Amino acid sequence: MNKEKVNRIVLVGTGAVGCSYAYSIINQGVAEELVLIDVNEAKAEGEAMDLNHGMPFAPSPINVWSGSYQDCGSADLVVITAGLAQKPGETRLELVEKNTKIFKQIVKSIMESGFNGIFLVATNPVDILTYVTWKESGLPKERVIGSGTVLDSARLRFALGKYFNVDTRNVHAAIIGEHGDTELPVWSHAMIGIEHLDTVLERKGDLKKECLEEMFVNVRDAAYQIIERKGATYYGIGMSLVRITKAILNNENSILTVSAYLNGEYGQKDVYIGVPAVINRGGIREVIEIELNEKEKEQFNHSVSVLKETMKPVI
Repeated sequence: MNKEKVNRIVLVGTGAVGCSYAYSIINQGVAEELVLIDVNEAKAEGEAMDLNHGMPFAPSPINVWSGSYQDCGSADLVVITAGLAQKPGETRLELVEKNTKIFKQIVKSIMESGFNGIFLVATNPVDILTYVTWKESGLPKERVIGSGTVLDSARLRFALGKYFNVDTRNVHAAIIGEHGDTELPVWSHAMIGIEHLDTVLERKGDLKKECLEEMFVNVRDAAYQIIERKGATYYGIGMSLVRITKAILNNENSILTVSAYLNGEYGQKDVYIGVPAVINRGGIREVIEIELNEKEKEQFNHSVSVLKETMKPVI
């Protein structure tokens, strides 16, 4: 009797982000197998033990264990959250150089296992490290995905929902570009329910459009504000990664603002950056090229140029 095919996720990195992801995977019953890998093997083992003890309360059984890169051979998805965090006074370029070296070794070890699934990258700077993963793995661009601006877009939707007092899940708005300081909100396509944002602002009258810019700045700088208060951000990104995971494993054809490879879309080439894309079991089915207004085009092109400039020394 043939053993039924199960979905196996391998998580590389059991820091706060990785563990938030693992915890959410178990609570949402997303896969059948979850393997934890970390340079600190005892940490990965302890996390697996702790997670397993909550299994009687999970919606469906998941086999969780601490493993090695050999376990990637039959994995459907490898999620990488490993890497160094930015230290006070450290430049983004210094962080890029350090994490690029780490990623090259990780991806090499994964590919040596015979891995032929999909990569999902979350480590910052995510757009650059997704590019590094694609280059080092040799996999098709569709099967290497970065978390991109999924979390940024969620933060914007939350802020708009709060502002208009509507369910966040009924707000349709996106942030695109670099996951970082040069990202931009696509106000020209924002919707509250099925109503355009501009129409809602006109109808309500007492709501000021100027408030939107302040809202975006708060969204863009949310990570800094959270880090100042609690040292790191991890729940939001953990749940964002689970959302992307579900879109992949359930073959959803969902549209999410992931870090995807551009090959002419938006007039740009050879860069991974946050854009709306259709995600399914094959990875990125297609990049959706939305019509941006002149200001948005200018901001997006600036975001790409900053990313490419930062990438130069490491690619």
